[in-house]
Amino acid sequence: MTNPSHAKGAKGEREIAALLSDQLGVDCKRLLGAGRKLDVGDLHGLGPWVGQVADWTNALRAVREKPIACEQQQINAGATFGVSFIRLRGGVWRAVQTIDQWSTVWRETT
Repeated sequence: MTNPSHAKGAKGEREIAALLSDQLGVDCKRLLGAGRKLDVGDLHGLGPWVGQVADWTNALRAVREKPIACEQQQINAGATFGVSFIRLRGGVWRAVQTIDQWSTVWRETT
């Protein structure tokens, strides 16, 4: 039997991967292997980006924790950019970054 939290997280990862595929025209997929020793994010197909996904009841906790975890995943993956996709109450997704992550995007794109 599947853990309900794991199932909810996997569903959120598939949902955001489909949304990004549609909006960006890329083949974004959920990266299998939750709990890997060297976590490299939740999404595959975003090029130099690591994508972390959180569909937690406590979105404020996710905003505090997930972008920090995403920074470590960037290191593990050797990725230039990182972003955490966090579902808020009501089902709305938000893309969240640390200041370091955002500053890297700005430096690399301007």
